[in-house]
Amino acid sequence: MRSSESDAAARHEPVLVAEVLELLAVRPGGLYVDGTLGPGGHARRILTRSAPGGRLLGVDRDADALKLAREQLAEFGDRAELLQGDYRQLPELLMRRDARPDGILLDLGIGSHQLDSAERGFSFREDGPLDMRIDRSAGEPAAALVNRLSAVELADVIYRFGEERASRRIARAIVEERRRQPIRTTAELARVVRRAAPRGRPGHDAATRTFQALRIRVNGELEGLEQTVAALAEALAPGGRLAVIAFHSLEDRPVKHALRRLARDGYRLLTRKAIQASPEERSRNRRSRSARLRGLERPLEEAA
Repeated sequence: MRSSESDAAARHEPVLVAEVLELLAVRPGGLYVDGTLGPGGHARRILTRSAPGGRLLGVDRDADALKLAREQLAEFGDRAELLQGDYRQLPELLMRRDARPDGILLDLGIGSHQLDSAERGFSFREDGPLDMRIDRSAGEPAAALVNRLSAVELADVIYRFGEERASRRIARAIVEERRRQPIRTTAELARVVRRAAPRGRPGHDAATRTFQALRIRVNGELEGLEQTVAALAEALAPGGRLAVIAFHSLEDRPVKHALRRLARDGYRLLTRKAIQASPEERSRNRRSRSARLRGLERPLEEAA
């Protein structure tokens, strides 16, 4: 991990910390799972609250984030087990281990430590290679998609995952630009999109939706989300709790649908409406402004 990413990760502030701890009802001696570990911000608080005997399994696709989390959580010793992997693999992993967690957390989306690292290519704030992969050892980088997909395919990606009304116009502009030369960096793509997209509202960059769409497509972020949420709820111990933080409607919608279906099957919804950050947190932590926290509790006894 380069120093720039390490510094950004060290500054990372997890969102809705107090709310997550309360929703999960973290207690001493419990078993908890953080399926999107990141730099370990939430995990640190869970391990502290569950001392002296609480344990945590942390999973993340990002090898760099895992490296930093290991440093940040080293003081907890073997109470913290950290693995590289996709949270969608967790139901199978927990079943193989015959493990029933008391609480499971998913913090969806991209962390500030990733957005602030130009070399990762998630953001246009600084120029960098157009990559966007959470796991840099697998899959196609965004540059490959931008330079390979047809205008129709690009428009579909930008519209579906970015909810961008000017998706066709942007896709045509990308294809025209790459005919002259391949688009390889975040700055190059942002310039093309800004020329093609209508000017957004004040403070909103016209390239934001296109970058979001490509990131979601590159990482398959919405694939199987609803099914995984349901499977994780079923993996809980009786009385165990699941908490999910989403950052935009495309993530929040399948989470909400899964939780509501589970509620009809006897699970207890802990959040009739999504929990949002306080005004104080919103002013302090920009990432928290769009955060939406939802959760449920597995019944102590299964319905007959």
